[in-house]
Amino acid sequence: MESKHIVKLIRTKKSSFWLQKSAEQKVKLFRQVASQVPAYHDFLKRNKINALKVNTLEEFKQLPQTDKKNYLRKYPLPNLCWEGTLEKPIVFTATSGSTGEPFYFPRESKLDWEYSVLAELFASQSSNKKSPTLVIVCFGMGVWIGGVFTYQAFELANHNLKNISIITPGINKKEIFNALRLLAPQYEQVILAGYPPFIKDIIDEAEGNDINLKKLGLRLLFAAETFTEAFRDYLVKNGGIKSPYLDTLNIYGSADLGAMAYETPVSILIRRLAMKNQQLFESIFSPIAKTPTLAQYNPLFINFESENGEILVTANNTVPLIRYAIGDSGGTFTFNEMYHQLKLHGIDLRHEAQKAGIGKYIYELPFVFVYERKDFSTTLYGLQVYPEHIREALLGSGIDYLTGRFTLITKFNKKQNQFLEIDLELKQNKKITPRLKKRVLDQITTTLLLKNSEFRELHRHLGKRALPKLVFWTTGHPLHFAPGIKQKWVKK
Repeated sequence: MESKHIVKLIRTKKSSFWLQKSAEQKVKLFRQVASQVPAYHDFLKRNKINALKVNTLEEFKQLPQTDKKNYLRKYPLPNLCWEGTLEKPIVFTATSGSTGEPFYFPRESKLDWEYSVLAELFASQSSNKKSPTLVIVCFGMGVWIGGVFTYQAFELANHNLKNISIITPGINKKEIFNALRLLAPQYEQVILAGYPPFIKDIIDEAEGNDINLKKLGLRLLFAAETFTEAFRDYLVKNGGIKSPYLDTLNIYGSADLGAMAYETPVSILIRRLAMKNQQLFESIFSPIAKTPTLAQYNPLFINFESENGEILVTANNTVPLIRYAIGDSGGTFTFNEMYHQLKLHGIDLRHEAQKAGIGKYIYELPFVFVYERKDFSTTLYGLQVYPEHIREALLGSGIDYLTGRFTLITKFNKKQNQFLEIDLELKQNKKITPRLKKRVLDQITTTLLLKNSEFRELHRHLGKRALPKLVFWTTGHPLHFAPGIKQKWVKK
C-alpha cells in the first residue's frame, strides 16, 4: 500500500473503519507470529495456549502479556525474529537503558516507511506545505533511534513531497546554529526535530548566536518524552511559531517499535481543553498528578490496549510483538468514544476545532494516552514528586539563567532525615547568586504546593524541612548533564 493511500485513509475514514481494522490486525498478526516466530511459538507452548483456538478479539485479549523479562531477554535474538533468522537487511538501535541494561532492537525498512507517512502528514499540514522546507535533525545520531530514523523518514517522505531538504547536525549545537544562520534563511520554513529540552536550548540560545527565529517559519517535531502545554506555549512564543496545533508535534515512540503514535492537531486541542477543565481531564485520563501525552495511532501499523492501567502494544517489526507491556501507563479511546466523552462535558469537538482553525485536520484515528512509569518519579516521606511539576516551575518568569534540565534525588542527612535534592543546570557563562537561588526555590515550592496535594500536606507538617535542597551545576557537567544522552530526570 502506498503512503499516499495511507494518508488518504487517515484523512477520510471514520472511527468505525479503524475499529474494525484494529480487531482484524491484532488477530491476523497473532496467528502469523504464532506460526512463524520460534520464540513466540515456545512462549505460547509454555503458557499452554493453543494458537488455533484464538480467532476473535475477545480470545486475543485473554493472551498472556509479553515484556522484556519474560520474552525479549528469555530467548536468543534470532528466535525472536520472523522465521528465526537475522539473515535479512537490518538496522539496530538501542533502548536508552533508563530502566536497566540496553536492549538492541533490529528493524527493517518497514518501520522507516511507516514513520515517513507521519512525516508526510506533518509536512503537509502547514500553510506553506509546498514551499521549500529545511529539516534539521537534532536528535543524537548514535545507536539511539531518533536521529537516523528521522532522517530516513523524511528522505522517504520526499518521494511524494519533493520539497524537503535535510541536514543532520545531531546534538552539535555549533552546527545547528550554523545551519540556522547560514542555510535556514534560504528556505520558507524550517522543521527542528529533536528531544524537547534540547530544542528549548536551541530556541533559548538562538538570539545569542545572531539568529532571529521569528523570520524562519519555524515548526517543531519532538520525541522521547512528554511535556506540559505551558512548555509548548513557551516554545511557540519564543520561537515565533504560528500555531501550536499545526506547527508542533510530539511523537510517542520507542526503539522497540519506532514512531508508534503521534500528536495531531485535534489531539493537541483535546489535551489543551482538558488542562482547563479538571472534570474533563479526570474523565479522560483519570485523577492523576501527571500530564499524559495524548496521541493518535494508525491500526494498520500498530495497535494499543490498556490492561489495569498498563499500555500493551501489538505490532509488526523484525521482532514482532504481541500484547507487549512496553512499560508505560495510560489508556485508549476510539475517536467516537473520545468525541462523546467531550460531549458529556458540554464540548462540541468539531465546533472547537473550527474555532482553533483546524477544522479540516480532524482525523478519526483511535487515541492512546501515556504517562511516565512510576519509576520516573521520586519519593519524599512516601509521597511522589514528579519531574513535570519541576519542569513547569522552571518555565516561570525571571528564571532565564537555567537550561531547564535537572535531576531529582531523594537523600538522607546526617540525622537520617529524608530530603529532596534537585540538581539544576546553569546556562553557559551564568552564575548563581543567593537572590537568584531563592527565586528558583520559591518558584519550585509554589508550584509543588499548587500542583501536589501530598506535598502541600507534608509542608504543613514539616515546614522548611519539606523544602528541596538546590544544587547548581555548570553547563554539560558530566555528573548529571552529560551532553548527547537522554536526560535522567530522576536518579535512584
